[in-house]
Amino acid sequence: MTIAEAQKAVDEWIKTYGVRYFSELTNMACLTEEVGELARVIARKYGDQSFKPGEKPNLGEEMADVLWVLICLANETGIDLTEELKKSFEKKTKRDKNRHKNNPKLYSSPSLLKEIHK
Repeated sequence: MTIAEAQKAVDEWIKTYGVRYFSELTNMACLTEEVGELARVIARKYGDQSFKPGEKPNLGEEMADVLWVLICLANETGIDLTEELKKSFEKKTKRDKNRHKNNPKLYSSPSLLKEIHK
């Protein structure tokens, strides 16, 4: 499924089952809630916390929930996420094309950085 197809599918679902989009402010609050749920799973799976009894490591499900609400916000505000993502790639490439390659923190050893730039 492309991003455009996802935007269309969410819109069709909302019109069929959801009555209407929640307000932008409500959806922003929902997005914040979903990101918090994703953070909880990441903290338990990769961080120092453990899962509570009955909790599942449903990382993909939580990511999909974040994406769903983000798509809702894009749809109701008239944002074409495909075009905006293309612009984001261009911006990041122009700004950061050498930044990360030159960041010694991203290499296991400083000598690796020297080898890459020979």
